[in-house]
Parts: sequence; structure tokens; C-alpha cells
Amino acid sequence: MLVPGRITSGILSPRPVNGWSKGQGQGRANGSPWRSAPWPYPFMCHLPHWTQDCAAAGPLTSLSSLHRMQHWARRLEQEIDGVMRIFGGVQQLREIYKDNRNLFEVQENEPQKLVEKVAGDIESLLDRKVQALKKLADAAENFQKAHRWQDNIKVIMAVPSPDDPESEDVERGSKASNLRLDFVEDSNFKNKVNYSYTAVQIPTDIYKGSTVILNELNWTEALENVFIENRRQDPTLLWQVFGSATGVTRYYPATPWRAPKKIDLYDVRRRPWYIQGASSPKDMVIIVDVSGSVSGLTLKLMKTSVCEMLDTLSDDDYVNVASFNEKAQPVSCFTHLVQANVRNKKVFKEAVQGMVAKGTTGYKAGFEYAFDQLQNSNITRANCNKMIMMFTDGGEDRVQDVFEKYNWPNRTVRVFTFSVGQHNYDVTPLQWMACANKGYYFEIPSIGAIRINTQEYLDVLGRPMVLAGKEAKQVQWTNVYEDALGLGLVVTGTLPVFNLTQDGPGEKKNQLILGVMGIDVALNDIKRLTPNYTLGANGYVFAIDLNGYVLLHPNLKPQTTNFREPVTLDFLDAELEDENKEEIRRSMIDGNKGHKQIRTLVKSLDERYIDEVMRNYTWVPIRSTNYSLGLVLPPYSTFYLQANLSDQILQVKCKWPNFEFLLPSSFESEGHVFIAPREYCKDLNASDNNTEFLKNFIELMEKVTPDSKQCNNFLLHNLILDTGITQQLVERVWRDQDLNTYSLLAVFAATDGGITRIFPNKAAEDWTENPEPFNASFYRRSLDNHGYVFKPPHQDALLRPLELENDTVGILVSTAVELSLGGRTLRPAVVGVKLDLEAWAEKFKVLASNRTHQDQPQKQCGPSSHCEMDCEVNNEDLLCILIDDGGFLVLSNQNHQWDQVGRFFSEVDANLMMALYNNSFYTRKESYDYQAACAPQPQGNLGAAPRGVFVPTVADFLNLAWWTSAAAWTLPGGMGGAEALWALADPAEAESNPEARESSCVMKQTQYYFGSVNASYNAIIDCGNCSRLFHAQRLTNTNLLFVVAEKPLCSQCEAGRLLQKETHSDGPEQCELVQRPRYRRGPHICFDYNATEDTSDCGRGASFPPSLGVLVSLQLLLLLGLPPRPQPQVYASRRL
Repeated sequence: MLVPGRITSGILSPRPVNGWSKGQGQGRANGSPWRSAPWPYPFMCHLPHWTQDCAAAGPLTSLSSLHRMQHWARRLEQEIDGVMRIFGGVQQLREIYKDNRNLFEVQENEPQKLVEKVAGDIESLLDRKVQALKKLADAAENFQKAHRWQDNIKVIMAVPSPDDPESEDVERGSKASNLRLDFVEDSNFKNKVNYSYTAVQIPTDIYKGSTVILNELNWTEALENVFIENRRQDPTLLWQVFGSATGVTRYYPATPWRAPKKIDLYDVRRRPWYIQGASSPKDMVIIVDVSGSVSGLTLKLMKTSVCEMLDTLSDDDYVNVASFNEKAQPVSCFTHLVQANVRNKKVFKEAVQGMVAKGTTGYKAGFEYAFDQLQNSNITRANCNKMIMMFTDGGEDRVQDVFEKYNWPNRTVRVFTFSVGQHNYDVTPLQWMACANKGYYFEIPSIGAIRINTQEYLDVLGRPMVLAGKEAKQVQWTNVYEDALGLGLVVTGTLPVFNLTQDGPGEKKNQLILGVMGIDVALNDIKRLTPNYTLGANGYVFAIDLNGYVLLHPNLKPQTTNFREPVTLDFLDAELEDENKEEIRRSMIDGNKGHKQIRTLVKSLDERYIDEVMRNYTWVPIRSTNYSLGLVLPPYSTFYLQANLSDQILQVKCKWPNFEFLLPSSFESEGHVFIAPREYCKDLNASDNNTEFLKNFIELMEKVTPDSKQCNNFLLHNLILDTGITQQLVERVWRDQDLNTYSLLAVFAATDGGITRIFPNKAAEDWTENPEPFNASFYRRSLDNHGYVFKPPHQDALLRPLELENDTVGILVSTAVELSLGGRTLRPAVVGVKLDLEAWAEKFKVLASNRTHQDQPQKQCGPSSHCEMDCEVNNEDLLCILIDDGGFLVLSNQNHQWDQVGRFFSEVDANLMMALYNNSFYTRKESYDYQAACAPQPQGNLGAAPRGVFVPTVADFLNLAWWTSAAAWTLPGGMGGAEALWALADPAEAESNPEARESSCVMKQTQYYFGSVNASYNAIIDCGNCSRLFHAQRLTNTNLLFVVAEKPLCSQCEAGRLLQKETHSDGPEQCELVQRPRYRRGPHICFDYNATEDTSDCGRGASFPPSLGVLVSLQLLLLLGLPPRPQPQVYASRRL
């Protein structure tokens, strides 16, 4: 965006500014450089208020003014460099490292060897889980095959809690025992568990006393011994789970189910891992009848059904949704099949709510549209199971001619038909369509039938898989998702379990899937196999799957997780996307090895800055999985230090050297020490309070010996080494300097070894940086940039300004310490100072003035005297500022702006910031954060109804006609009303912590960084009588921009304001994104056809009997807001 009016600009000086990432500035190391700096340039212009010629031209127009400003910039550069040379101690720290060369070795990170080793370790970890999975799946098939069906079976339910209401209300066919299970806390599971039993969860809408469920409980109980044996052989195993096609979940070890306070909607058949394991990928077209007869309640049922159907799809599937009457049209902007990812499904769900019933039914139009979609080969799709799902209230036409044209005789597309609502139409045509096309016919007369009937099509899709036998018994690994039992982020290995019984008198092979076996692997367990601290602060390991979603990545940090959806963060969204990364991603998805050095943009840890850096990417596939592993290393992290304290330890008789410098008693003389909260030893108690953590560390060190097996020697020895190194810096440099003379609040050093030392001790009280250097923004940015990195205090535009008090507000200035040892270069530490904001603001005015030293009196200007323009005397006419590479205010000659230091400069002077942006001093980078958490949006007319389910108003409540429709709407299934509760429950409350106040959302982030201009630059913000001239120049060897500008005389030319703060967003336009989908590959196996498949079982109706009395009672409870009776669903079972 350009400001109103013309911007005239020109580079008036050819003198190059090397930029803050080049070279070293010149300055004196024995004192403050600006004190003796001569002032060689005469001043030719008087103040405009009193000299007419100058007033006409403006205070910045003369060429000599340009020279003066360049000279001020050099004074600023020299002052900064001089202070950092004296107090930063970069050169002295280099000498200290060299003097202690016998205490450490320089080790090399060899990317190819590293990444291959980690990939092999992950493969071994997952392979152990695969062996356990196969054993469980084989056992389950044999147990079920040996099971004999019992019509009058009895099962003992061991109630896990004395106050469980099920002890008073036991369903038919089961009885509660007096057994009370004891649970012990297990940190691996983050839960209380019982290793002697399995536990069972049964969905709320399934009658747990039914014969089918009781028989299922009977034969699956035998899995308990296999679960226990698996854990005996591999103690690292986490949850072992069998998800049955009947909805029963049996898991080990037993733990109390984490049921929500309202209603439990968990159904294993809708979990991402079950869906992926139960069938091959799908290309699905959903067509919805919106003719005039489909109105009112039936249309509401259809909308809800479509949304529930979409929830049965995973990222391996492709889908489109269309409505039809006389004509067919897509309900959304998607004109072809699109990936069934979270964001695309959200578009569909929102679009479905806008469907309106009108016109006449035209099945032909709907099916022709669907077949055309499935035959489009010019798009990315699953290329496996193909199906059409039709929702209608009924009709006479069988559209046989359409099937003959598109689908017969091969019948490669399955057709599933759904008769929705209560009506008297002949359903024979719908049954015929499904049976004639290898599909299935379902009836959805009420809300209670939706969940069951929109997921049972998976049984039909599983037939070819079952018939394929051993060929289909392949382990698949899932996307990342949130574990329902509190384990956190996990991936799950899945293996289908088949029914091996013979069906019927002809000994025909059974073609039903029994369920899916799963074993969880926590992401933290995989992370432990990756190198942590040898890669440096900016090196890391990552892994992606065939969709390009990250399995491991330091930026995979979802603020909140949706219980029902996988965590799908694309590699190109985890990092700042560019062509090189697209190429790397494609190569990894294809399972190739590779290495590439690239120049790329990275976002700072605090997400305020962008740095252009060099990175080395190395990647290899993880064999026997769908994952690929990558390693990212900055060039300066090729080498790292490894402490070798053996000789020193012997000298102090097996005690810890330098240990006394960690004791708080030494802080007053040696400076305060923060230690990174790392896992130095197994018995070290973690704490978020660093003082407490240090206390725990000291207590443990007094008990363990330096060669203790329970400690990580690399971490521990490097910490002790850096304790001594930084203490010597205090002794040689800091202790004898007077910080007040140079207006410094503190000096500090932070190291790769995990030490942050602050001097003097009292300065630690105001230290707000992360005690883990690898998680401190100043540390990571200093490593990525040569020169001095300024970091003003963070200020949000919505918060009150800084409260300036003496010695309380500081500006960090830091720089990396680069060592060259035997031709090997590395950066093991960062040093810096903390400037006193008020004192340096005054000093800044003097440095940008015509005074040669601070003690020289200001030359007062008046109507009868001439004086020379500068940032000190003329602060009423000139705005002089320092802003950093992110566009944040660092220093100003305007006293009223001191409390705005740290704010994005557009919030201080929008007109000038826009001019700097338009003149290429700054470049803007926009990206999206898909892992953010937002406060809930105010509820609209739909209230708590998920996906547009109807919620009655007071008028509806008083309308007798509404009660009739409500009876149909809440027509119960097996549990007599549980489905109505499901329909009106808020999913966010029902499936996660009901007290959580935040939900997942997308935030748009905007950062600014230095653009292409790197020379002295003058420009006019042309706006008639409100025009302003400004001069801008980069300060060498820093991340600062020095700007001198005329203060605005009026506000008639207010420019548009540049925004930097994070804003809520819907993300990029999905309709455009699907036209250029990112590269992906589906699973390499597909089971969508088997010549022996029996398609004769192709449909049934609903068998849910209505009960108007119960319905009215339930509806009253819902309307009055009374909570339903809790229904815990976890049991340990025993056969009688």
C-alpha cells in the first residue's frame, strides 16, 4: 500500500553500509568513543522557524545535513561497538576458551550418519510395536474363531469406582461383582493404571446388555493375557487397544475412563486410527436430495448426516458434496474431489447448512454429476475405493440407464443409499440401487440412527481387505493425534483383525472385519531418540508422513487439540515456505535420500522477527514405515564442544570442579547463575521455578559422583565446564568495570552448555529471558546473525505503556562468540549487555547532536541567534529514532515516546513507517499459525447445536406442533434417548475438558525484516503542505535503522497503518488452495476389489422403536438444562 501523495526518494550517498550482518565496526576499546570524536562538518542551515531561506527548504534539505546525519550514524556505531568490546567480552571469552583447551574436545556433527542412525533407532522402536501388534491380531482372530455364540451369556462387570452408578443399575445379561480395582500412578501413561486387568469402553448409544455386545466382551477377554505378555517382553509398550466393529473398545492396562461431565461421545469406530486401519483410501461423492419434499425436519437430518459422514473420512481420502433436484450442483466452491482434511471438511460442513429444499427430485442429475466427478482423472485423488453416498427421502426412479452407462458391468463404483426421515415412500428403488452396485441401503428415520448408519459402510469397504487375507495384513502408521486417555500426542500402529470363521453350510469364507488392533507410540518417546543439545540451539530433527504432515518438528506445538481430529500440520506450514523446501518435502514423501544447503527465512522464537539464514537439510526414509526423517543444521553447528573433565575431577579428588560457582553464596561476587532445566540426571526433580530447580540440582550433585550412571555425562560435564568458563569472564572482565559509567543495568553470558550468568547479582531480579538458552529468542537470533542484536522490551499495543523507573527498563544487546579452533568454527556462547533505557535515550540525543562530548553545554537557539540543527536541540522539529530489523522502536529523541519503546513503529508513527516500507527499507512476510488457541466465539442462533442441529426457541416450546416434530427428531436408539443428548450436546464440551475456554483456530502472523536498501537514503513523503522529508540509514554491524525525519505538521495525510500483531483469520482461501494442491502420496496398498466378494447382503432398515413418553421427558430435561445422568462406560470383565 502506498501513502497518499507522491513519494520522491533517492540514494544521495554512494557510501555502502555493509549491513548489520557484515564485518566489525571500528571504535576505541579503552573508553567511550564518542567523547573524543571530532565533528568535521560545518552546518550551513539555520532553524526554519527563524531563517526564511531554510524554512522554505525544510530542516533536512541541504546536502550538509545528509553528511551530518551520516556522521551521527558513525558515532552511534562507534559507541555501540566500543561498549560491547569493553563489556561484552567477546575477545576475552575467546581467550578463556583457548586457555582451557585441555578441558574440552571439538566434535563434529556428520549429518548423513546422524540422520541414518536416528532413522534406524526409530525403525527399531516401531518394529518392536509391530511385532506386538501382529501377535495381538493373530490371537484375536484365533480367539474369535474358537468362540461359540451364546444367546444367554452372562458377564461379570467389575466396577472401577465405588461411587459408580452402574453398581445400582446393571444392564441385562451382566452383573456387578464386588471387585474394586486398585490403580497406581504411572508417569509413562500420565494416568493411574492397573496392570492386572484390561478395561472396556462401550459407546453411550450402544446397549451394553445386548447379546452381541456380551459375546464380544466374552471372547475379547482372552486378549488380556496377550496384552500382559506383550508388556512383559517390551516394558516400553503404552496403550494396547482392540477396537471392535461393534463399537466395543478393550484396552490395556486398565484405567478409569476419562468421561466428560456431560455426555461421552467416544466411539472407537470414529477415531482416526480405526478409520485408517479398517479400510483402504476412498474417493467419495456425497449427493443430497434437496427437492421440495425434503423440507423441515428431513432436511435437518440430512445436513447432520452429511456432516457425520464427513467425520468418517481421513486425510488419505478425497470427497466432494453436491445437492440435486432437477439439476446437480456442488454445495461449496469445490468443483472436484478434494482431500478430506480438516479445513476442507470445515468448508463442506458450513456449506451444507445453506442447502434449501425446492424443485423436483432428479436422481439422474445427481448420479451423473457424481460419476463425472469420480471419472475426472486430471486431479489428485485416492485412486482406490470409489463410492457414491446418496441421501434422499425417497423416489420412484431407479436410473438404471445411468448405471449401465457409467458403472456396469464392472461395478467399480459402490453406491450407498440413505432413506432419511419418516415417510411412506416406496424404498424398493433405493434398495435396488445399492444392491445393484455393490453398496448398501440404510434408513435414517431419526437423529438416533445417524451415527451408526453413517459409519457402517466401512464394513462393506472392508470386505475386499478381509478376503485378501494375509496380503492385507499390513501395519499402517497414523497421523499425529491426541490420545483419548491423556497420553498426549501419539501415533498409532494399526492392523486389521479379520473374521476367520466359515459362514453358512457351504463353508463360505466370512468377509467381515472384526475390528482394528492398535498400539500407541508417544511422540515424546520418539523425540528421545533424536540428538538434542549436540545440534545447537538452531539445529533440529523433523519427520513427515506421506501427506507432508509433520510427525516431529520443534514447531509442532498445538495450543489446543480437537479430540475428534488428527493434528495435521504440514511441513510447509511448520516452516516458512519456499521453493527449496517444496523440493525437499517432495523428495522425502517419495522416500528418497538427499542433502541440500539452502538460504531461507526463519521466524524467531518469539515470532516477532524474520532472519535470512543458511541451513543444511539432510533426509532419509524410515524403513518399514510411511515416514521420512530430516536433519537441519546451520553451518556454525557443524561442530560442538564436548567437555572432558576427567583430569580436573581427579585433581579435586572425585568432586565436581567449579561446583562452588553454582552455589547461591557465590552469586554476589560472581553473578547470578541460571541453569537450563535439562534432564541432567534421572533422579533430578524438575521445576518451573529456576531457583528451586537449581536447589534440587545442587542437592543431587552432593549425592552423586561425576561418573554416576544415572546422569547424562555430556549434559552434566558441559554444564560444569561452562560454569567455570563464565566465572572466568566475571573475573577477567566484568568485576572491575563500573557499569553505571556506561549506563548499563547488567552484563550477561549464555552458553550451549546451559549456563546463563547475569552480573551483578541484583540484575537477575529483572531478568525475564528463558533460563534455557536454546529457548531464548535473543540467544538463537544472535547465533544466526553477525554483529550486535538489539532486543527492546516486548510491548503489546493493547497493553499500557512501559512504566519507566530508574534501573528497571532495559534493552538487551547481544552477540555470538565465534571460535576458530584448528580450522573448525563454532559458536558456543552469546554475550551481551542490558542498556538503561532512560540513560541511553539521553545519550542517543547527544550522539545525534552537534556536541562533541556530553559535558559540552547545548547551544541555545533563539530569534536573534543562529544554531545548528540536531536531534537534541531541535527535538521539537526533528524526530530521531532507532528501530530494529523487525520494525520495533528501540530509542527516540522524543521523551514522550520512551514509554513506547518495544512497540511496532507503525503504532507510534504510522505515516513514517509506511514510508520506510514503501521505500524498501522493510519487507513484509505473512504466514498462518494453524496451531493457535482462541477464545470461543459468541453463540449465534444455533446455540450449542453442533453443525447446525436445530435448537428449539421459546416459541417452539409453546407450540404443540413442535412436540410432534421433536418426537421424531429425538427418536431413540438402543439407549433410549442418548442420541438426542448427543445431537444437542456441544462437541467441544462433550469430547474434551468441558471447562476449557479456548478452541483451536487459525491466526495470521505478519513480520517485517530489512529489505534491499543498504545505503544512506533520503525521501520525501509528498503530501502537499503536509509533506515530510526523512533520512534513513542502516547502522553497520547492528540490526538497527537510524531515521531522522521532520515531525508531521498536520494529520491530513495519514497513511494506512501497517499491522504487525497477530490477527484471527480463516486462513488462506481454501477454494483457491485446492486448485494447486500440495504434493502427497497415498498408502501404497489398495484393497477395493475381490472377485469372491458376496454382495448379497446389501441393506436393511432401522429397528429403533419410538417411545413418545420417554422422548417428551428427555426433551423437557434438555430444554430446562438439566444434566443427564452420568453413564460411565468402563469395565473389567470376566466370563461366567
